Amino acid sequence: MINLRGIAAFLTLLVAAAQGHAAGVTIGVVAPQGGPLGLLGAQIAAGAGFEIQQSGNTLVAVNETCEDNSGAAVADALVNAKVQVAVGFLCSETLEGALPKLKDANIPAITVSVRSRILMEDALKNGWPLFRMAPADGAEAAKVIEVILKDWAADPIALIEDGTIHGRELSEAVRNALEQNGLKPVFTDTYRPGQEQQIALVRRLKRAGATRVFIGGDRNDVAVIARDARAENIPLSILGGDAMRAANQPLPLADGVRAVTLPEYAMLPEGTAAADLLRAKGIEPEGYVLPSLSAALIAGQAAEAAAAAGKPVQEMLLGTTFQMPVGAITFTGAHELSQNPYRVLEWRRSGFFPPAAPTQ
Repeated sequence: MINLRGIAAFLTLLVAAAQGHAAGVTIGVVAPQGGPLGLLGAQIAAGAGFEIQQSGNTLVAVNETCEDNSGAAVADALVNAKVQVAVGFLCSETLEGALPKLKDANIPAITVSVRSRILMEDALKNGWPLFRMAPADGAEAAKVIEVILKDWAADPIALIEDGTIHGRELSEAVRNALEQNGLKPVFTDTYRPGQEQQIALVRRLKRAGATRVFIGGDRNDVAVIARDARAENIPLSILGGDAMRAANQPLPLADGVRAVTLPEYAMLPEGTAAADLLRAKGIEPEGYVLPSLSAALIAGQAAEAAAAAGKPVQEMLLGTTFQMPVGAITFTGAHELSQNPYRVLEWRRSGFFPPAAPTQ
């Protein structure tokens, strides 16, 4: 497993290996190499670096500080190194300053993290070469709505949220979609988060006749609500959002609770082979590791195809379907993923897995 102390040695090894053959595609890897975001940067470096080395391409590692006005220097480093594609980019602050210069140098940037809707709108308006492997702003709500309308439309539905901006906006998006489809929740409420018990809440849900409840809140609140509903013999089917991807503590989540969230790619059929290769090298395929590996693989394939066709790399990224360890990736004309990466998953003992049956 790569940790902060191992970042420098790991990157030095990869850079040395790349310089040793100096062949293939030159790919920039932009990620924090220390500081508060160093662990996430290590995941990006590990995944992308592994793939670049495996494919015999050339790695250019660029530190990302995520500070305001830091992007221009990142772009200068990429341009001076003559990279053909750059991947990583944990922070929108980096991209805001880097993209104008990357446009001038015809260097596409593939972010595995940044979700800002405004940044992508600016990129499209200005012709900046930004491609997003992270889900777009609003993708989580869209998938929650899809699941509820598909599986719960005939049932009494409750919508509750924790009062945070994200929880409230997510719940409101679902409520608006239900109303547009002629459906009205039997119960809506804002609960107080961080409580040791929610018995009064689950009893109110029972009195309202709710059997399905969407919770816009964090994992521990969902765990408390699920536990108390079971203790009160109140049958509730519970669905949460991406906030459910968190440590399974202090209260373990009950089996059967579902979440619309990003999957653990190493658990998916398409990700197991890459995960095994990474583990054989002492790299745990967690977090951004497999997405960054996939971004580097896409970068290499697109650059090679562009060289063979005599076309810009950006043109080869658009509309091409890349079969990756994180699933099939296709960028639309808006430079977004063609498929919503969020999935409905079910908690079983130690992780979120694809449900064995339709949402109950």
